[in-house]
Formats: sequence, structure tokens, C-alpha cells
Amino acid sequence: MNIIVIGAGAWGTAIAASAALQRHQVTLWARDAQQVPGLQAQRQNLRYLPGVALPGNLSFSAAAWPELSALAAEADLVVVATPMSALRQMLTQLHDCPAPIAWLCKGFEAPVDGSFGLLAHEIQAQVAPEIRAGVLSGPSFAQEVARGQPTALVAASVHASVRDALVAAFHGPSVRVYANDDIVGVEVGGAVKNVLAIATGLCDGLNLGLNARAALITRGLAEMTRLGVGLGARAETFMGLSGLGDLVLTATGDLSRNRQVGLALARGQTLAQATGALGHVAEGVYSARTVVQRAAIVGVDMPIAQAVVALLDGQMGPAQAVALLMGRDPAPELMAGDG
Repeated sequence: MNIIVIGAGAWGTAIAASAALQRHQVTLWARDAQQVPGLQAQRQNLRYLPGVALPGNLSFSAAAWPELSALAAEADLVVVATPMSALRQMLTQLHDCPAPIAWLCKGFEAPVDGSFGLLAHEIQAQVAPEIRAGVLSGPSFAQEVARGQPTALVAASVHASVRDALVAAFHGPSVRVYANDDIVGVEVGGAVKNVLAIATGLCDGLNLGLNARAALITRGLAEMTRLGVGLGARAETFMGLSGLGDLVLTATGDLSRNRQVGLALARGQTLAQATGALGHVAEGVYSARTVVQRAAIVGVDMPIAQAVVALLDGQMGPAQAVALLMGRDPAPELMAGDG
């Protein structure tokens, strides 16, 4: 397959390397042209994936948009590996691309002009409704994928051709790709788990113990499921890789940037200090408010997400937020419908 990966950050580089190891023809496009000579000479992405050797058959480019658009039009698959904040612009530019397109970003777009933020497939419906598109998601740290460690992912799209292209591109000895047509559920899982990871990092940073962590993750899964069902997803999607799987990884793995934000806040750092030290985007910081907003619109109670927003906005400190998280009144345990 001829694959174009747009965006040479950690995840874009990792997924491009993974496809190249499957002997596909892969071109990794970098927004910063100055990055390309180093990638070519050192066969490493020293900024985002230091110490990880990149396959010799992986090509690099920083072509201007007209040339990149022509390359994308001839590809068998285009993968957009930009942050959520850049997805709208990229899909607008790709609006007439005939190749299947998939994005890797997880989260909600920041609200614009007073409206609520959108999931990736909602952005695509606005700016590029004619393309065949979907998402590659699931529990995955870029460093482990780039090193060829075992990983399972989900290819979600309403188009069978997109799901098939993603499976053909990335399914192999170290990466297993499972197809799913519930793109709403897969994207809600990918967005909400980032918010819940901040809450879990906060609890772990305050040394509340493993019992508290387990309770928080379980109740967070219930919140995620309620919102997903409210937005039209299938409940069973959240028991799979893009729901429970991604939540467990992001909430407990120390490579998780969102978890690191929670840990830093527990140590008394400000939000600016916590995010500034990362060097990468922590999508949960930007998605939390939209998660709560979308939940309110569909009448879904999300107390954990609400506590995270209050913490991020400085309306309460870490101890107060944890008290709110763990101090709910008794209620029946109904995964998809309780508060």
C-alpha cells in the first residue's frame, strides 16, 4: 500500500514506522521543513521519539500543500496525525481527496463562537462530508508502537472500505487491528478517557490507594458509557478496546500525559506548570469542559468530569476535588443509567 501520514509528532511517527515495518510504501509529512533533514540523516525523531530507530524504507517529506495534496490523491490511505486543534484545517484541505482518510487524534474540538466542541467525525461532516473517513483508536502509547511492542487498535468508520484499508495497513505481528462501525462510541471513548485520566492521576498523586483508583476507573467507565449512549453510540463499544481498554491504559500508565497532569496538580503545581512541563498536548485539559457541556445537553450526569473541570478552572483544590469525586451519595450501580 501507498500510505501518507500527515504529522511527524510522536504518534504520527510511530504509526508511520509501524506501517513501514509491514513493507508498505510510507511517507511521513512534517509541518516543519527543518525537521526533515534530521529525520533522514539520523533515522530518529529526536524531539518526539528519541532512541527509537526508524525503518530504512520510511520516507520523509515537507512538501508544500499542492504537492502534498497530489501525493494524497494517489495514496491508498491517508492518515492525519495532527492534534485535534488542527484537524478542521487539514480535513478542509483534504475535502476532495479520493483516498480513504483516517485520523488519530482523540478529544473534542475547542468550542468556537459560543457553540459546543465537536468530535472528529462531526468536524468531518461539516467540512468534508464527501470523503470516506474514520478513526484509528484504542489503547496505545506511541513509544511502544514505534518499538514494535504488542498493541491492539480499533479501526472505526461507517465505510467498510476505510476499515478494510486500516486493517490492511497496520494489522500485523505486533499490531492487531479490529474493525468497528460505531465511530461515535469509539470517539467518545477516546475523548472522555483523557478527562478521567486526569482524575485518576489526581487520586494517585494524593496516595488514596488502589481501591480508590479501581472505584474511580469503574465509575468513570459508567460516565463514559452514559455520554456515548446519549450521543448515539452502542453501549457495548465501551467494554472494548476504545472504551475500557483505552481508559485503563491512560488512567494507569505513566506514559499518559493526562495522568501526568493529575499527578502534577496533586503535587500543588498550577495547571500552567503541569501542562508546560509535558512538551506535548494533553487533550483532556482542553476536552473536559466540552465533555461536561455535551453531557448537559443530552441530560447525562457526569460528576467525575464535572469535578475535573472545577479543578482545572481553579474553582477547587485537589483535596476538594477528590472529596467531591469520592463522596457521592449511595445509589444503585447501573452502568449506563445511574448518577
